[in-house]
Amino acid sequence: MYNKYLEVFIDVADTGSFSKTAEKFYMSPAGIMKQINALENEINLPLLIRSNQGVTLTKAGKQIYKDAKSVIEFCNKSIEKARKQQNKNCHFVSIGTSLICPCKPLIDLWYQVSNNYPNFKIKIVPFEDNHLSTLTTLKSNDTNIDFIVSPCDSKQWLENFDFLKLGEYKFCVAVPTNHPLAKKESIDYSDFSNQSVMVITGEDSKQNEKILNNIKSNCENVEIKDAPFFYDINVFNTCEENGYLLIVLECWKDVHPAFKVIPLASGETLPYGIIYSKNPSSDATEYLNIIKGLVK
Repeated sequence: MYNKYLEVFIDVADTGSFSKTAEKFYMSPAGIMKQINALENEINLPLLIRSNQGVTLTKAGKQIYKDAKSVIEFCNKSIEKARKQQNKNCHFVSIGTSLICPCKPLIDLWYQVSNNYPNFKIKIVPFEDNHLSTLTTLKSNDTNIDFIVSPCDSKQWLENFDFLKLGEYKFCVAVPTNHPLAKKESIDYSDFSNQSVMVITGEDSKQNEKILNNIKSNCENVEIKDAPFFYDINVFNTCEENGYLLIVLECWKDVHPAFKVIPLASGETLPYGIIYSKNPSSDATEYLNIIKGLVK
């Protein structure tokens, strides 16, 4: 209905910065600039004046900016009205699923009451474990995906999205099957001594920070390898190739066949649940209200 790059353009105009927009949309500044360049090329008009002090709007940019917000709002409302007209008696909800963020916990919960809500149509949407594009989709309220089920205590996520807790996942250690520790039934922090351990080292998650501090405090000669905040299969491959231990959650026990996933004896957990836009669709809101009644 409209060029999706308009949303990026509006934010760049509001912030005056490619970097600030990149942070908001979970992209690199170069990726934001590429989208703005593509938009300018498509309409054959310069929209921004770039300088060392930031960006400002050209005359054409000011006109596009003036109309773009109303165009986007009009299109979104038009699409929602058209869908409601076509499916007056149905509610459509899309749930994302991936290897690292499986939707099974939510689907299992829904099946407890689904017979009571025959007008709800649930669509499972697979996505790659590249959260940049997926989280951008949620933030822009794009209806391709209404919900993602994921572990979460991220400050950044909780500031930008709403979160409905469904439960807790136990922290575990993914140990290469040929590693001496693979014979253990649980892993103590002291077991990390003289080992290379991949763990998230940023300060965005209190629980991950706690795990890291416990490893450092209880181990001798441990080599810490920085893990990306969003795991994907490449993280597991890297650890398998180098013989690293990897801090994981119990839900990832079947992600990679070359690892045995063993619980941490200390018993730390991380909350998991539904991540969704702060402005969900009406259908998504109704669905959420049903789920909230199940998890109280």
